[in-house]
Amino acid sequence: MKFGGTSVADLSRMRNAALRIQSEVEDGNDVIVTVSAMAGTTDKLIDKVREISSLYDAREYDAIVSSGENVSAGLMALQLQSMGINARSWQGWQIPMKTTDDHSNSRIEEIDIENFIKKFNSGMQVAVVAGFQGISSNSRITTLGRGGSDTTAVALAAAFKADRCDIYTDVDGVFTTDPRITQNAKKLAQISYEEMLELASLGAKVLQTRSVELAMRYKVKLRVLNSFVEGSGTLVCDEEDIMEKRIVSGITYSKDEAKLTLIGIKDKPGMAGMVFDCLSKANINVDMIIQNISDDGLTDVTFSCPTSQVDVASQALEQGKSNENFSYSRLVLDKYVAKISIVGIGMRSHSGVAQTMFKALGQENINIKVISTSEIKISVLIDRKYLELAVQILHDAFELEKAQN
Repeated sequence: MKFGGTSVADLSRMRNAALRIQSEVEDGNDVIVTVSAMAGTTDKLIDKVREISSLYDAREYDAIVSSGENVSAGLMALQLQSMGINARSWQGWQIPMKTTDDHSNSRIEEIDIENFIKKFNSGMQVAVVAGFQGISSNSRITTLGRGGSDTTAVALAAAFKADRCDIYTDVDGVFTTDPRITQNAKKLAQISYEEMLELASLGAKVLQTRSVELAMRYKVKLRVLNSFVEGSGTLVCDEEDIMEKRIVSGITYSKDEAKLTLIGIKDKPGMAGMVFDCLSKANINVDMIIQNISDDGLTDVTFSCPTSQVDVASQALEQGKSNENFSYSRLVLDKYVAKISIVGIGMRSHSGVAQTMFKALGQENINIKVISTSEIKISVLIDRKYLELAVQILHDAFELEKAQN
């Protein structure tokens, strides 16, 4: 079980979470609970670090920002003890959860479960683990990056070959799209790992990509549940476990997109490599890419990236001109675009999905600027002002309001 920051935001909510844990204990289960820091705590700690210095020691940064989870774990253990449950808190180094030495973005290498097993065998009913943290080969505290507590929970479930991993948050489950945009959005009863991974990477914020990747690799079934409302949530599982495969399962979007077009690049081998070498060295997160047909030996290359990286990308490309073999006539920027994506494993076996999408957008005079596809996904860039309308019409076009929940 994993409880996010909103689920343990105060003692009242922590007691509510403890009741859910108690229910699992009463069913005869040994329970491992992963907790995040209380809502807002980590951001405050980060602000304090940056107030001291923008050039901080990453090792001390991890020691500071991981402390919020320690508080949550201790308080949850005390709450469970007050209810007569044999519980204790665990920090990453006590398990130990061994990670790489990459501070603030470490990856889990090994989990030693012997200490857990001994404690469970001697009467412990619940292990409350501080999420988001581990220990490096140098015995320093490390943190796992964004969504690290989800990653902790899934990794522990995999190590113990748990029946499932329940992720408690402040939403009822995974929806066909953002319910704030269309009231027709429906909660999905099931979704495949691949679909969830695509949705997470494309902007859906219910689960982080690393935790879904880990769950898919080790076949850990995830359930996304609401801490505050009773319900069945959404089961994230293997494709083979889903009875009815929908053509499209969900629609997601990203507002934080910009489109950059290099005009007048020489159309010869190696030029694209030079373009994206410049961007790679500047750590630009390039997403969609398209190259036009050559005209008189020249071509145009268009790509998208986060709006926050536009200035750095522009500077990197300008500096790239220092290479006499690399040139372009001008750079055209469009910072007012949005990316909309449809995702569904049913696309593999059904034709006409792209036609339905493009026709629906065209009927509303929404122009498509860039298209990108994969086996189970189609993404388009459109003018940002049409974002909500586009989500609504695509949701209707694929009849997602009929999804089973």
